[in-house]
Amino acid sequence: MSLIGWLQIGFVLVAVLLLVKPLGLYMAKVFSGERTFLSPMLAPVERGFYALAGVRPDKEQGWLGYTIGVLLFSLVGFLFLYAILRLQNVLPLNPQGFAGVPPDLAFNTAASFVTNTNWQSYGGETTMSHLSQMLGLTVQNFVSAATGIAVAMALTRAFVRSGASELGNFWVDLTRATLYVLLPLAIVVALAFVALGLPQSLDASFTATTLEGLQQTIATGPVASQEAIKQLGTNGGGFFNVNAAHPFENPNAFSNYLNIIAMLGVSSALVYAFGQMVGNRRQGWALISVTVIMLVIGTGAIYWAETFGNPLLTAVGVDPSLGNMEGKEVRLGQAMSALYAAVTTGLSNGGVNAMHGSLTPLGGLVPMFLIQLGEVLPGGVGSGLYGLLVFAILAVFVAGLMVGRTPELLGKKIEAREMKFAMLAILILPLTILGFTAISAVAEFGTSSILTPGPHGLSEILYAYTSAAGNNGSAFGGLTANTPWYNTTLGIAMLLGRFAYLVPVLAIAGGLVAKPRVPASSGTFPTDRPLFVGLLIGIIIILGGLQFFPALALGPIVEHFAMLAGQSF
Repeated sequence: MSLIGWLQIGFVLVAVLLLVKPLGLYMAKVFSGERTFLSPMLAPVERGFYALAGVRPDKEQGWLGYTIGVLLFSLVGFLFLYAILRLQNVLPLNPQGFAGVPPDLAFNTAASFVTNTNWQSYGGETTMSHLSQMLGLTVQNFVSAATGIAVAMALTRAFVRSGASELGNFWVDLTRATLYVLLPLAIVVALAFVALGLPQSLDASFTATTLEGLQQTIATGPVASQEAIKQLGTNGGGFFNVNAAHPFENPNAFSNYLNIIAMLGVSSALVYAFGQMVGNRRQGWALISVTVIMLVIGTGAIYWAETFGNPLLTAVGVDPSLGNMEGKEVRLGQAMSALYAAVTTGLSNGGVNAMHGSLTPLGGLVPMFLIQLGEVLPGGVGSGLYGLLVFAILAVFVAGLMVGRTPELLGKKIEAREMKFAMLAILILPLTILGFTAISAVAEFGTSSILTPGPHGLSEILYAYTSAAGNNGSAFGGLTANTPWYNTTLGIAMLLGRFAYLVPVLAIAGGLVAKPRVPASSGTFPTDRPLFVGLLIGIIIILGGLQFFPALALGPIVEHFAMLAGQSF
């Protein structure tokens, strides 16, 4: 580790924190229905969409109606994307002449992008037509992210309102998230990416002459526009197979900074917007503090592990002072690779600028563990906020047990209904991840896809299902996931990780919004102080990650000690 590396990391985090307040205040106005500087231009467009769709923006929905809207919209999006992928060979904008995507891969990809996961069992530049990339994948990058924001806003209103029954209108929240937040930001970031060297073209490829005088065909396409919403919407799916390690997705240090800032910006600002909307900005900063503390610790752990190096490589003559550079881009370095890995897994982004399967065992353990915590640091756009609030509900319940009082969060009493649904949401991840991993680790159709047998092979499988159920999308890379078994089960894991978590959250919102908001008393446990920050971190680690420790011990931890002993598998 070096001072310069930490200064690079600090520069990015400070830039994000400077964006949090203005962007958070803007989003709080948008979702409160207040006028913004974009209203004169976008309000007529918004009203036009409602008229075309037959939506009455003044008619709000209860939690059940809101949930049905989310599920129906996602189902239609899934079917639409599946059809595009299967029929891309007969659809326009296919200059490469790609065939239709096979059924199991189309199912996996449709589930992936509708759930904001963006797991990719394919190489984008060798599989997807420009139409599939733009009309299929990029559209879902917008609306799946907007769906997460909408659900977060519904839960926020449950804390704001007192003795009510409605959580808002899903179609209004979806439209405003897309039109006022994601689309304007994506236009600005896409133009910045073009200025930094990312291609934006409808051409299939071009031919270049290499330094050796040979001819090389290089794939291109509408990269900058997809890259922008990929990061802003915490989607993560790359136009190219190697994602942000490709020079056309991430050509230099400045584009790398912008990638990370764009990833963190909207999710972090939504947490601040929550504090603004509930009338307690300190609460927003307290939740942001949790994410910053854990992201810095995660980044430091990866950075240390990678600069420590690999004794196996040292034994064959590699200079140990360089640390572990396997799978990393020299133009980006270890510090920014470590920050990118922590951010992309603390979020539900899944983009990578270094290959996680090439990290040292402990370096690879940290990103996997960050996903297993529930991706609430600060998590995906919207999904991170409502996931963080689920943990906050559990934290105040624990605090209530300690002092013998009915737990409260922002004036709402947390009772049996909220706890049951919160635990249902929390338990879906370990059940899905560990269940599918156990089957795949013993069955031939699962183990045949492993590249490296032994502990690392177990890590490849565990990371895949962790990434899928956590709606992350990154991978260890060594696992051959484009098989009927993995395409199907990973797709199911993505759907469970998104919707089996989302529905209990909306059920919690439905219970909270009906409760009166009581003023704080001398016996109320304050949730905007450092004590609560520490308690929330402990709850996230214990309830979010403790159940995965045995599996991690059999995978990356065993591999780490074997590496120290000079053994390889």
